[in-house]
Amino acid sequence: MINFLNLKDINARYRSELIEACSKVIDSGWYISGKEVAAFESEFASYCGVRHCVGVANGLDALTLTIRAWKVLGLLKEGDEVIVPANTYIASILAVTENNLVPVLVEPEEFSFNLGAEGIANAVTDRTKMILPVHLYGRICNMPAIMDVANKYGLLVLEDSAQSHGAMIAGKKAGNWGHASAFSFYPGKNLGALGDAGAVTTDNETLADTIRALGNYGSKVKYNNLYKGVNSRLDEMQAAMLRVKLRHLDDDTAIRRAVASAYISGIKNEALQLPLVSGTDAKVCSEHVWHLFVIRSKKRQALIQHLKERGVETLIHYPIPPHKQQAYAEWGDLQLAITERIHAEVISLPISQTMTNEEIELVVHACNSFQCES
Repeated sequence: MINFLNLKDINARYRSELIEACSKVIDSGWYISGKEVAAFESEFASYCGVRHCVGVANGLDALTLTIRAWKVLGLLKEGDEVIVPANTYIASILAVTENNLVPVLVEPEEFSFNLGAEGIANAVTDRTKMILPVHLYGRICNMPAIMDVANKYGLLVLEDSAQSHGAMIAGKKAGNWGHASAFSFYPGKNLGALGDAGAVTTDNETLADTIRALGNYGSKVKYNNLYKGVNSRLDEMQAAMLRVKLRHLDDDTAIRRAVASAYISGIKNEALQLPLVSGTDAKVCSEHVWHLFVIRSKKRQALIQHLKERGVETLIHYPIPPHKQQAYAEWGDLQLAITERIHAEVISLPISQTMTNEEIELVVHACNSFQCES
């Protein structure tokens, strides 16, 4: 069976470096807010091309604390509207409602799965104060156009870059377009820790300082609490692991792009819709970091079974849209046709930097042998 994702094999490639980094932390006797965190924050900020990076406990906290910091700084208030893609993972929306702001669900562009500038502009009201574009599956949104809309209406932009480490447009990376960006380093991400971890990137020093304080019990100076904060800090061990893996990120991304290219050129089944649909998307393919390789089928369950029988494990990202979740039962009557169609049809194929040519060929062959009536 070709596993959807084998983290043991992925991390085995850096095993000696990870053990060395782990030993260094253990021997240091310093496990919270030390040199490894400071070094990773500096290195990741440089990688993204921004001035500041603040490590936090996970990707959801990165989103939540950034929005909360803007409230503390007087840039947002309870009841303000935030434009979010309707087809995102629920974490993007949880961060908005946790801060008592109002999510406005906007349909994505169906070909890219991402928010488009036109959809955003059509959703802006007098209460809109922020846009939360999600670079879904590792493909960056059209940020130049989105920033044009944001600038026109004076809106804050928080990129959800949880799946897009290193993704770019015109050489400018995710995490360097909006006023801030939230990253997740969940183990399955392209840049994954060996546990939960996250970070916020920004060029705004005041914002960075506020987020850091909010995630440290509301304190900038020990025992002096400015805010009713929380405990959300990137720890030394995870920072050390991430420093190792950051050094390999671009090489790993190149391999993932090669796997995606093989799928795009090899899968010729007209019953399956590939993530890129025209020759003009060739450049996008090279800027996409392929956290997931998502195809669509109107016969999804039959396709899943077909692939399973041929030794290919798949997953669905995501089976239930946010507005159909029990957590947001108040949205149960919403009709979002594009989002609902996407969630009913998407299926994620295996993609990783450890796949062999034989495994790639097996996936391609299994996809090509699928028939809609099967």
